[in-house]
Amino acid sequence: MFTATGVSESELQKKGRKVVRRAGKQVLLLAAEGKIFAIANRCPHEGYPLSEGTEGPGCVLTCNWHNWKFDLASGQALVGRDPVRTYAIEVRGGEIFADLSDLPAEVQRKRALDGLVEAARYNDAPRMAREVARLERAGFDAGVALAHAIAALNERLEFGTTHAHGAAADWLALAGRAPSDGERLTAMIEPISHLAWDTLGARRYPYSEETTPWDATALQAAIESENEPGAIALVRGALRDGVPRREIYAALGRAALSHYADFGHSAIYTFKTSQLVERLGPESALPVLLALVRSLVNGTREERLPEFRAYDATLAAWDAKGGLPAQAHDFVGLSIDAALDRALQSSGLNPRELYDALLGAAAWNLLHFDTGFDRDTDNQIADNVSWLDFTHALTFANAARHICEALPDLWPSALLQLALFVGRNKGYVNAQQDVVAFHVSDAKRFIAEEMAGLYDHGIVEPIIACHRIKMLFALEDELAAVPDAPWAATMCAAMNRYLNTPQKRHHGLRLAAQARDFIAREG
Repeated sequence: MFTATGVSESELQKKGRKVVRRAGKQVLLLAAEGKIFAIANRCPHEGYPLSEGTEGPGCVLTCNWHNWKFDLASGQALVGRDPVRTYAIEVRGGEIFADLSDLPAEVQRKRALDGLVEAARYNDAPRMAREVARLERAGFDAGVALAHAIAALNERLEFGTTHAHGAAADWLALAGRAPSDGERLTAMIEPISHLAWDTLGARRYPYSEETTPWDATALQAAIESENEPGAIALVRGALRDGVPRREIYAALGRAALSHYADFGHSAIYTFKTSQLVERLGPESALPVLLALVRSLVNGTREERLPEFRAYDATLAAWDAKGGLPAQAHDFVGLSIDAALDRALQSSGLNPRELYDALLGAAAWNLLHFDTGFDRDTDNQIADNVSWLDFTHALTFANAARHICEALPDLWPSALLQLALFVGRNKGYVNAQQDVVAFHVSDAKRFIAEEMAGLYDHGIVEPIIACHRIKMLFALEDELAAVPDAPWAATMCAAMNRYLNTPQKRHHGLRLAAQARDFIAREG
């Protein structure tokens, strides 16, 4: 629908440009090289007025603030990335009319999603935010942007699922609790920005296009043999034939806990991506599952490392007859082998009792982490331990509990793997430090306040922010399951210390020293 601008053709030819305000829009009319153009007056980069820009040959307008250049006919950015909106014009009886109507919703949707993918490939956070905001303004849920980003960037994930997927369901949940639209949009943008960070500069790693009829046992075998194409074909077959997602995830859960895999990531990602698909909808299942399968295939089987080799023998010896009661202090300070043996002695207990004891020991470790290992510059590579080495015990426990509640026969694997987390951190704690100040008197209030701080966390590295949100949601979920759990006070205090202790994230001196030592030993 064309609207009178109140500007005559002769006036515009004389002045060269004119800003008019109509239909809630600020429009710049320009006469250049014998033609008339109408564009949005705000530069799509940071909103500066294009009316202050400089015209150049070929009907190009330069925004003088950051040198972005736009083709006045198409609106295309010739320097810069975001296009500027253009409007069709007509001259009637010497007066200029412009079509200021909004573009059809589907056109706006496509433009926003295309722009989002382009911005993600450059890790252009401001533009990603603008495109999601444009999508919402066109009437679409911001979850559409996340689902589209996951699908569009999926082939750039060399090893499949990343922490971006692992935390995405929690960011969506946080968005649902947001007290304002600004905070809600902030939470929605976080996982998209994390995906962009994880795929920046990555080349394509295509997934197999083959499809094979669903067979849960065959899927587990394919993952075990690191046969990605075979596993992918089975998942494609499952989705094609309408196999319930819970059945697919049951098979993936078995694969995830069949090894002490990838420092717990396999189980964590299996659980968290199931939540993600539930929140985004079934159309997101294919890319999410493809990435998950790739990560399971590539996951490190850590029980094959020398320090964890007792795991397989202990699992084989699990007879569900050990009746020794278990509490957290029974595991504190134990080595890996001793923790495995102690868990075996309680194999006949209700899994929940042993679970609480092991989670309590993990909480004690987190609370007493010796941050000197994080700060030191003369560590051996094996001792490059940080907070993240301790946080995975909780997020793994939370994921494993959910998997085992659906598949109870997996409890021995989950409990023994939790014992490995407890034992591996034994040497990196300081039992003598004063931790009284971190006591939490009101767990619900503490979690709510810490979650509220995530909307504006100010953390540069997405992996740090995502660990914070995953930990908080895991703690909330565990306390919801058993509010009076014996480890509750310890874990809340540990969380308080973890969230409110500065982390050293750049280790330049240590890195250089370890590099020199490594090269000296190379021979």
